[in-house]
Amino acid sequence: MEIRPYRSGDRAAVHDICIRTADAGQDASGSYADPGILPHIFAHPYAELEPELAFVLDDAGQAVGYVLGTADTAAFVRRFRDEWLPRVADRYPAPAGEPATPDEVMAHLLHTPERMILPDLKEYPAHLHIDLLPGYQRAGHGRALVDTFVGALRRAGVPGLHVGMITDNRSARAFYDRLGFHVVDVADPGPLTYLGLLC
Repeated sequence: MEIRPYRSGDRAAVHDICIRTADAGQDASGSYADPGILPHIFAHPYAELEPELAFVLDDAGQAVGYVLGTADTAAFVRRFRDEWLPRVADRYPAPAGEPATPDEVMAHLLHTPERMILPDLKEYPAHLHIDLLPGYQRAGHGRALVDTFVGALRRAGVPGLHVGMITDNRSARAFYDRLGFHVVDVADPGPLTYLGLLC
Protein backbone atom coordinates (compact mmCIF):
# COMPACT_ATOMS: atom_id res chain seq x y z
CA MET A 1 0.00 0.00 0.00
CA GLU A 2 1.41 3.40 -0.93
CA ILE A 3 0.33 6.97 -1.54
CA ARG A 4 1.62 8.29 -4.83
CA PRO A 5 0.88 11.08 -7.30
CA TYR A 6 -2.15 10.66 -9.54
CA ARG A 7 -1.44 9.36 -13.05
CA SER A 8 -3.64 9.58 -16.12
CA GLY A 9 -4.10 5.81 -15.96
CA ASP A 10 -5.92 6.27 -12.62
CA ARG A 11 -8.80 8.16 -14.24
CA ALA A 12 -11.21 5.22 -14.52
CA ALA A 13 -10.51 4.11 -10.95
CA VAL A 14 -11.02 7.63 -9.60
CA HIS A 15 -14.26 7.87 -11.59
CA ASP A 16 -15.50 4.64 -10.01
CA ILE A 17 -14.36 5.54 -6.48
CA CYS A 18 -16.12 8.89 -6.64
CA ILE A 19 -19.45 7.29 -7.55
CA ARG A 20 -19.10 4.41 -5.10
CA THR A 21 -18.46 6.76 -2.17
CA ALA A 22 -20.58 9.82 -3.01
CA ASP A 23 -23.43 8.98 -0.63
CA ALA A 24 -21.72 9.75 2.70
CA GLY A 25 -19.03 7.18 1.91
CA GLN A 26 -21.42 4.68 0.32
CA ASP A 27 -22.45 3.85 -3.24
CA ALA A 28 -24.44 6.61 -4.98
CA SER A 29 -24.83 4.87 -8.34
CA GLY A 30 -28.50 4.05 -7.74
CA SER A 31 -29.41 7.63 -6.85
CA TYR A 32 -28.82 9.18 -10.28
CA ALA A 33 -29.91 8.47 -13.83
CA ASP A 34 -26.31 9.26 -14.86
CA PRO A 35 -24.02 9.04 -11.83
CA GLY A 36 -21.10 9.90 -14.10
CA ILE A 37 -21.86 13.54 -13.42
CA LEU A 38 -20.43 13.17 -9.90
CA PRO A 39 -16.75 12.71 -10.83
CA HIS A 40 -17.13 15.40 -13.48
CA ILE A 41 -17.85 17.84 -10.65
CA PHE A 42 -15.89 16.50 -7.69
CA ALA A 43 -12.90 14.60 -9.09
CA HIS A 44 -11.81 14.92 -12.74
CA PRO A 45 -11.52 18.72 -12.93
CA TYR A 46 -9.13 18.72 -9.99
CA ALA A 47 -6.99 15.89 -11.33
CA GLU A 48 -6.77 17.55 -14.73
CA LEU A 49 -6.44 21.21 -13.74
CA GLU A 50 -4.17 20.76 -10.69
CA PRO A 51 -2.53 17.34 -11.01
CA GLU A 52 0.24 18.40 -8.63
CA LEU A 53 -2.36 18.24 -5.83
CA ALA A 54 -3.85 14.86 -6.77
CA PHE A 55 -2.74 11.74 -4.91
CA VAL A 56 -4.04 8.18 -4.80
CA LEU A 57 -3.85 5.31 -2.36
CA ASP A 58 -2.39 2.47 -4.41
CA ASP A 59 -2.99 -1.18 -3.54
CA ALA A 60 -0.91 -3.42 -5.79
CA GLY A 61 -1.09 -0.99 -8.71
CA GLN A 62 -4.78 -0.13 -8.33
CA ALA A 63 -6.06 3.20 -7.01
CA VAL A 64 -8.47 2.49 -4.12
CA GLY A 65 -8.75 6.01 -2.75
CA TYR A 66 -7.69 9.55 -3.51
CA VAL A 67 -7.30 13.07 -2.26
CA LEU A 68 -7.35 15.96 -4.70
CA GLY A 69 -8.16 19.62 -4.65
CA THR A 70 -6.93 23.10 -5.33
CA ALA A 71 -4.49 25.49 -3.69
CA ASP A 72 -6.60 28.53 -4.61
CA THR A 73 -10.36 28.11 -4.82
CA ALA A 74 -11.01 31.42 -6.60
CA ALA A 75 -8.42 30.68 -9.29
CA PHE A 76 -9.76 27.14 -9.64
CA VAL A 77 -13.30 28.43 -10.14
CA ARG A 78 -12.12 30.62 -13.01
CA ARG A 79 -10.36 27.69 -14.67
CA PHE A 80 -13.35 25.44 -14.05
CA ARG A 81 -15.60 27.97 -15.81
CA ASP A 82 -13.20 28.67 -18.70
CA GLU A 83 -11.45 25.33 -19.25
CA TRP A 84 -13.44 22.51 -17.67
CA LEU A 85 -17.12 23.37 -18.10
CA PRO A 86 -16.93 23.69 -21.91
CA ARG A 87 -15.74 20.07 -22.07
CA VAL A 88 -18.77 18.64 -20.24
CA ALA A 89 -21.58 21.19 -20.54
CA ASP A 90 -23.18 19.52 -23.56
CA ARG A 91 -23.36 16.15 -21.77
CA TYR A 92 -24.80 17.71 -18.60
CA PRO A 93 -26.87 20.78 -19.56
CA ALA A 94 -27.96 23.23 -16.89
CA PRO A 95 -31.53 22.71 -15.64
CA ALA A 96 -34.06 25.07 -17.18
CA GLY A 97 -35.63 25.99 -13.85
CA GLU A 98 -35.36 25.05 -10.20
CA PRO A 99 -33.60 21.66 -9.96
CA ALA A 100 -36.22 18.97 -9.41
CA THR A 101 -34.25 15.71 -9.50
CA PRO A 102 -30.90 14.58 -8.05
CA ASP A 103 -29.37 14.76 -11.54
CA GLU A 104 -30.63 18.32 -11.99
CA VAL A 105 -29.22 19.32 -8.59
CA MET A 106 -25.80 18.03 -9.67
CA ALA A 107 -26.09 19.73 -13.08
CA HIS A 108 -26.86 22.97 -11.29
CA LEU A 109 -23.72 22.56 -9.15
CA LEU A 110 -21.68 21.82 -12.27
CA HIS A 111 -22.85 25.02 -13.96
CA THR A 112 -22.39 27.28 -10.91
CA PRO A 113 -18.77 26.86 -9.81
CA GLU A 114 -18.82 30.38 -8.37
CA ARG A 115 -20.81 28.94 -5.43
CA MET A 116 -17.43 27.72 -4.13
CA ILE A 117 -16.15 31.25 -3.50
CA LEU A 118 -17.17 32.36 -0.01
CA PRO A 119 -15.63 35.52 1.48
CA ASP A 120 -15.63 33.98 4.98
CA LEU A 121 -13.15 31.35 3.76
CA LYS A 122 -10.48 33.78 2.55
CA GLU A 123 -7.98 32.57 5.19
CA TYR A 124 -8.46 29.03 3.87
CA PRO A 125 -8.01 29.39 0.10
CA ALA A 126 -7.38 25.71 -0.65
CA HIS A 127 -10.00 22.97 -0.55
CA LEU A 128 -9.95 19.23 -1.03
CA HIS A 129 -12.04 16.15 -1.81
CA ILE A 130 -11.11 12.79 -0.34
CA ASP A 131 -12.69 9.38 -0.98
CA LEU A 132 -11.74 5.82 -0.10
CA LEU A 133 -13.46 2.61 -1.10
CA PRO A 134 -15.35 1.14 1.89
CA GLY A 135 -12.87 -1.67 2.47
CA TYR A 136 -10.08 0.88 2.98
CA GLN A 137 -11.91 3.25 5.31
CA ARG A 138 -11.19 3.53 9.05
CA ALA A 139 -7.67 2.17 8.67
CA GLY A 140 -5.58 5.36 8.82
CA HIS A 141 -5.41 5.81 5.04
CA GLY A 142 -7.61 8.91 5.07
CA ARG A 143 -5.34 10.65 7.55
CA ALA A 144 -2.30 9.72 5.47
CA LEU A 145 -3.91 11.11 2.32
CA VAL A 146 -4.84 14.39 3.99
CA ASP A 147 -1.35 14.67 5.49
CA THR A 148 0.10 14.22 2.00
CA PHE A 149 -2.16 16.92 0.61
CA VAL A 150 -1.40 19.35 3.46
CA GLY A 151 2.32 18.73 2.99
CA ALA A 152 2.04 19.72 -0.66
CA LEU A 153 0.15 22.89 0.32
CA ARG A 154 2.80 23.82 2.88
CA ARG A 155 5.56 23.41 0.34
CA ALA A 156 3.62 25.74 -1.97
CA GLY A 157 3.17 28.33 0.79
CA VAL A 158 -0.61 27.98 1.03
CA PRO A 159 -1.85 29.32 4.40
CA GLY A 160 -4.94 27.15 4.91
CA LEU A 161 -7.57 24.88 3.45
CA HIS A 162 -11.23 24.16 3.95
CA VAL A 163 -13.73 21.42 3.31
CA GLY A 164 -17.46 21.70 2.85
CA MET A 165 -19.31 18.65 4.14
CA ILE A 166 -22.97 17.71 4.42
CA THR A 167 -23.86 18.67 7.96
CA ASP A 168 -25.60 15.36 8.67
CA ASN A 169 -22.50 13.32 7.77
CA ARG A 170 -21.38 12.57 11.33
CA SER A 171 -18.62 10.13 10.37
CA ALA A 172 -16.97 12.70 8.08
CA ARG A 173 -17.23 15.34 10.80
CA ALA A 174 -15.56 13.03 13.32
CA PHE A 175 -12.79 12.31 10.80
CA TYR A 176 -12.03 15.98 10.23
CA ASP A 177 -12.25 16.76 13.94
CA ARG A 178 -9.57 14.15 14.60
CA LEU A 179 -7.33 15.85 12.03
CA GLY A 180 -7.61 19.21 13.76
CA PHE A 181 -10.12 20.94 11.47
CA HIS A 182 -12.41 23.50 13.10
CA VAL A 183 -15.75 25.03 12.15
CA VAL A 184 -15.56 28.18 10.04
CA ASP A 185 -18.73 30.26 10.20
CA VAL A 186 -20.00 31.41 6.81
CA ALA A 187 -22.91 33.71 6.12
CA ASP A 188 -25.02 31.25 4.11
CA PRO A 189 -23.77 27.66 4.52
CA GLY A 190 -26.89 25.97 3.12
CA PRO A 191 -26.83 22.23 3.85
CA LEU A 192 -23.06 22.27 4.46
CA THR A 193 -20.76 22.73 7.39
CA TYR A 194 -17.44 24.36 6.52
CA LEU A 195 -14.31 23.27 8.33
CA GLY A 196 -10.90 24.89 8.13
CA LEU A 197 -7.31 23.96 8.83
CA LEU A 198 -4.38 26.35 8.92
CA CYS A 199 -1.34 24.96 7.16
